[in-house]
Amino acid sequence: MIEGIHHVQVAAPPGSEAEARRFFTGVLGLEEVPKPEPLAARGGAWFACGDTQIHVGIAEDFTPARKAHPAFAVDGAERLTALAARLGGAGIEVLWDQAAPGTSRFYTTDPWGNRLEFITR
Repeated sequence: MIEGIHHVQVAAPPGSEAEARRFFTGVLGLEEVPKPEPLAARGGAWFACGDTQIHVGIAEDFTPARKAHPAFAVDGAERLTALAARLGGAGIEVLWDQAAPGTSRFYTTDPWGNRLEFITR
């Protein structure tokens, strides 16, 4: 019945669309997906991530998610290390975690403090 995940939404404060585009396209290299016209008025932005999308939704009473998070799959340890270096070069803190045997992964936050995980396939 369920085939996969269509999208994951993270929340952001009002007026943060430009910052979302800088982070998700400029730093992470994701492509923006145009929002359907009826939804565009709500603000936010959508980004393609493989077969899934990341939706940045605007929340008037925004509070960052410190525990719940999307986990982005990265193809191989070399690419994961390169992504960590790219984030670090952009002044974004990367926290490596070795708690899951057989995987390489790190955590960081988006511009609004939401937790993000990046893990090898």
